[in-house]
Amino acid sequence: MRLLLVEDDPELGPTLKDRLDKAGFAVDLADNGKEGEILGKIEPYDVVVLDLGLPQKSGLEVLQSWRTNQVHTPVVILTARDAWHEKVDGFKAGADDYVGKPFHVEELLARINAVLKRSHKHSGVLLQSNGIVLDEETQDVTLNNGEKLQLTGTEFRLLRYMMLNPNKVLSKSRLTEHVYEMDADKDSNVIEVYVKRLRNKLGKEFISTRRGQGYVYVVEQKNHGSG
Repeated sequence: MRLLLVEDDPELGPTLKDRLDKAGFAVDLADNGKEGEILGKIEPYDVVVLDLGLPQKSGLEVLQSWRTNQVHTPVVILTARDAWHEKVDGFKAGADDYVGKPFHVEELLARINAVLKRSHKHSGVLLQSNGIVLDEETQDVTLNNGEKLQLTGTEFRLLRYMMLNPNKVLSKSRLTEHVYEMDADKDSNVIEVYVKRLRNKLGKEFISTRRGQGYVYVVEQKNHGSG
């Protein structure tokens, strides 16, 4: 899943980016409001973490601009712990959740994952379907026979995106946009390699190929959203 982090603190920004990378997100970092606003409009992010106290353009103005321009990407805002009015203004502008500074990264991750699930209408606490359970903390997958398998970072991001978008045709270019960060070498042919790896681990029947279109993570409708 691809994440935009808009944070100007020279220590917190890179540190947080590193933690979010390790948590399985492809992260782009912007250190001012203007750059963040532009990236949020032109890049297909799955979620945004937005500080409100930004140089060049405030986080609130950035958020208002996105919503005015029909950018509906879920946004978790970062606010000063005691600035309750910022939280209210943020929600009015279209924020999906907030975390007060200072915060524990684990709390931020929990809120990000909850917002992602809500935006994809996934009601479960865990990501699970077809008897497969994906653990977002350990980045491993448990099969329906109880076997637990470790995933690489790219395998995890790819499977999570597919599980959040079941029964949809996902082109290689779309998958590439949501699995890799902006500066990564985005070779869509590499997606074929990782899809093959996931099929070998999960079972070939779960990911079907639509020739000339892409891939579908196949889930029976009665199982979707269980958890």
